[in-house]
Amino acid sequence: MSRSGADLALLLLGGFRALAEEGSAELAERGYDKIRPIHDFAMHSILAGADTTAALARELGVSKQAAAKVTAFLEVHGYVTGAPDPRDSRRRRLTVTDAGQEFVQTGQQVFNDLRDRWAERIGVRELERLEDALEDLGARGPTQLDAPGWLGGTSPE
Repeated sequence: MSRSGADLALLLLGGFRALAEEGSAELAERGYDKIRPIHDFAMHSILAGADTTAALARELGVSKQAAAKVTAFLEVHGYVTGAPDPRDSRRRRLTVTDAGQEFVQTGQQVFNDLRDRWAERIGVRELERLEDALEDLGARGPTQLDAPGWLGGTSPE
């Protein structure tokens, strides 16, 4: 069966979505029922240095208003805290709380478990070959976690 290039792109996107949805379901079972992929992207971005709403918006490729909404959710649920920037009182510096760190670690474990399940389904070597092939084709992990904005056409790059 011959597939088109568009089919390949959709299969890759579908693989990402399948992992994200299964990961969200697993996290919900572990008590993180309101968390969505954007929240995980945001916490990883904050940990990587996007510690203001404006920086987070740029990193996620979304509007400042959308970033503020995500930040507000994370603050209300205790995953992120904001404090006035000592150098500029108009800004708030975001930090991931201990509860947020615990979520990030749990999320990493969930995705490691999902990877193991995929390896059981298709074989460890086959999964490693798939990962290697994707890397060879340039599908490395993003340096910017702007997938939400990129998919919507609002990524900064």
